[in-house]
Amino acid sequence: MHSLLPILLCSFLLATAANADNPFYTGCPNNTNYTRGSAFQANLNALLASLPSAAAASAGFATNTTGTAPDQAYGLAQCRADVNASDCRACLDGSTRDMARVCPGQKSAMLIYDACQLRHSNASFFGAVDASVVVWQPNAQNATQQEQFTTRLGALMGSVTERAAYASPRRFAVGSAAVTPFVNVYGMAQCTRDLAGDDCNRCLVGAVSFIPTCCDGRQGARIVYPSCSIRFEVYPFYDAQAADAAMSPAPAPGAGSVNGSDQSGLGESGSGSHKVRAALLVAIPVAVALLQVAVFLFLRKRNRQPHKHVQVASNVHEDEEDMTSSEYLLYDLSTLRAATDNFSEENKLGEGGFGPVYKGTLQDGQEIAVKRLSATSQQGQVEMKNEVVLLAKLQHRNLVRLLGCCTEEHERLLVYEFLTNNSLDKILFDPARRQELGWGLRQRIIEGIGRGLLYLHEESRLTIIHRDLKASNILLDADMNPKISDFGLAKLFSLDSSVGNTSHIAGTYGYMAPEYAMHGLFSAKSDVFSYGVLVLEIVTGRRNSYTHASGPSEDLLTFVWTHWSRGSVQPLLEGCPDEGLRAQEMLRCIHVALLCVQEDPLDRPSMASVVVMLNSRSITLPAPGAPAYAVPRRGTTVRSAARQGLVDAAASREQSVNGASFSDMEPR
Repeated sequence: MHSLLPILLCSFLLATAANADNPFYTGCPNNTNYTRGSAFQANLNALLASLPSAAAASAGFATNTTGTAPDQAYGLAQCRADVNASDCRACLDGSTRDMARVCPGQKSAMLIYDACQLRHSNASFFGAVDASVVVWQPNAQNATQQEQFTTRLGALMGSVTERAAYASPRRFAVGSAAVTPFVNVYGMAQCTRDLAGDDCNRCLVGAVSFIPTCCDGRQGARIVYPSCSIRFEVYPFYDAQAADAAMSPAPAPGAGSVNGSDQSGLGESGSGSHKVRAALLVAIPVAVALLQVAVFLFLRKRNRQPHKHVQVASNVHEDEEDMTSSEYLLYDLSTLRAATDNFSEENKLGEGGFGPVYKGTLQDGQEIAVKRLSATSQQGQVEMKNEVVLLAKLQHRNLVRLLGCCTEEHERLLVYEFLTNNSLDKILFDPARRQELGWGLRQRIIEGIGRGLLYLHEESRLTIIHRDLKASNILLDADMNPKISDFGLAKLFSLDSSVGNTSHIAGTYGYMAPEYAMHGLFSAKSDVFSYGVLVLEIVTGRRNSYTHASGPSEDLLTFVWTHWSRGSVQPLLEGCPDEGLRAQEMLRCIHVALLCVQEDPLDRPSMASVVVMLNSRSITLPAPGAPAYAVPRRGTTVRSAARQGLVDAAASREQSVNGASFSDMEPR
């Protein structure tokens, strides 16, 4: 990451306690002196005087520039996002006093405290990642049950890192995970708010990857770069309520709070109560009138309907009410018809078990994908409601984003973001395009899918088992970032355990775990199996039911295990372009994938463990056993499955059972 010398030098700057009077980190390079009484000093003094109040009044963050070149002074002040406005101001006021005392005469300096940080320079540093130094402070105590602690910590820090970089308006996130029934680990990640999401993520990933170097086995630590920091402990060290508010979307202007401090009382109290009274005098009559109109229209509509359709109409209304109550947009049917050229064949992207998908372009130029549920589907309306309600609760960069829906004229339409590179299988298995996927890109796709699946299993508001993870359900955006798709048939369960049983087998044969394909048992470990097959496809470039022109060859799991167990691994690497080839990294991915496709679900790792194993080279992986063989081989497995009504006996290539894919949702 960095040379050892700067790290060691910086480690001497650690303080034993971090508070407003004692900086955690002090950075005062002595080669940037300014002349006393100069124009730069005047600009710097004005800058430092303005930053504390500006940050405290702006949700804990402010940047400013004073003066003109060549004497400009650039400054940044930021408070930890769970710190209230008054404590933020107190911390920054103290830091400006310390700056003059600790770093006198310096054009560039930085002080970092537990609650805030202050930085200034004679050159702009806004928006640039600074990871030039790293400072750390490990907890003196070692963690108990270290293997389990490390696994849970890795998953937790991956989660808060992702949320801080991409989901939190303040580049801040916290979270916790259970290590044992009696021990939790708590984590926090934060970037300076001038960074873009990708830059923040890169900085935080560097901090997390430094944990094995500085703090392996410790039950707590802080790791700080100039642009970002992380911390974990076995006790809650942050204000949970304030942190939750900080991670929520920013309030609309005038909403009345600044960094946890109520600002609604600004101005004269008499004037404020006058405004409230006036607003009520206007709003109450208007509300009553609207209520009367709504009741009139409802009664009129009900009286026009034949009695035998009252119950059906009520169900439709409830479904649509659920959908419209989500945070997504209701589209007009005319808008979607115009966008897709009336659902023309030229705009058709493909067709699944419950209807076709069309590309569309809205009037403002935004490209969309429209899933049109089949009119012959008896369950289309229910599945659509479930998908909208489900996706309304999911926010992750590795999940496809639902933009809205339409329910006019018996149509059931779902509107998604359009992903320009289509699905992974269209590139990975296309002889003309597979060269576009070098190893670096394939590795990023593998890790992105893993993070998305971990979110579904453990980090979202609901526990979600996808049940049809496959290459065609991985969509790629313009930057080739993977997004898990197809939640169209989400089914709600009220299960008290993490394992379910169904007589309705749905999914894609070849990716299905054996306990699910043969007995209808599904759990998060079923998705882990599918992920393992998918990883093997990505590394080797072979379909899980690979065929030659002359006829079927051995299935993917047999092919990989045969070469792996014999030590003849070179054929496993030949499906990836040679450019940037890193054999050890590829073989580690194959190793993890083989652990995922073990026949016994208890032998498969959780997705939290998978993500840690893929991102940490210091963890020794257990030896895999022979994988399960759920893919047809020489027709015997197909015939056996056909006798149980699972697949058609003629199936020899990838096939979605019942022409559909399913996602199961277990409320936590």
